[in-house]
Amino acid sequence: MLRAVRGATTVDEDTPGQVRQRVVALLEEVFARNGIDHDDLVSLLFTATDDLHCTFPATAARTMGLGDVPMLCARELAVDGGTPRCIRVLVHVESAKDRSQLRHVYLEGAAELRDDLPG
Repeated sequence: MLRAVRGATTVDEDTPGQVRQRVVALLEEVFARNGIDHDDLVSLLFTATDDLHCTFPATAARTMGLGDVPMLCARELAVDGGTPRCIRVLVHVESAKDRSQLRHVYLEGAAELRDDLPG
């Protein structure tokens, strides 16, 4: 069954190294909490806030060996009071798990974005 898992993180600085580190940490945690293997992945959709422009989050994901997984990057809506320097991901995955068993991951400054979801 096709499922989707959400995640988000923030960076302290708009640098390729920091974006790579935080995106990799986010994806590793999403995969670990949900038992996701490479072959389970369908696609990844990343968004980044307007204050991030040093690199694409998908570039960081490719360093994990995900180059054959379809990925897309887009701009997050610029909402007043939104979390700055934030990268979000929507991971589409083939999974037999029920939607209630999926664990969404929010790290760093994004940890309080969705405290209503199971972690």
